[in-house]
Amino acid sequence: MTHLFPVRVYYEDTDMGGIVYHANYLKYIERARSDWVAEMGLDQNTMREEGVVFVVRRVECDYLMAARFNDRLEVHTRLQTVTAARLVMEQEVWRGPDLVFGAVVTAVCMNAAGQPVRLPANIRLLLH
Repeated sequence: MTHLFPVRVYYEDTDMGGIVYHANYLKYIERARSDWVAEMGLDQNTMREEGVVFVVRRVECDYLMAARFNDRLEVHTRLQTVTAARLVMEQEVWRGPDLVFGAVVTAVCMNAAGQPVRLPANIRLLLH
């Protein structure tokens, strides 16, 4: 299953040349992941209150083309792997038929003390 998340490039997202500043792609894919989790019915505030949060452990990314002011983009998020305590997701940013940015994101569950923990059973069921 692929989750789709629309993004419009605002002036504040760009550098002086009108090109999306590289760090903003990380913001776009973060928003897409948050939206994906919410659409699955997971409440991250409730998770945090229960002492479990998702934390990004690793991001591997490729900048393939420049996105510019006022572009309409779409973030595609696909789950690659689920283990006891880890999610690996592929995320791509598209502008129409053109792939602009790609990333593989590894997220883990951590407790309030900052220690890795297993994904809660209800989350594992949703993801499998």
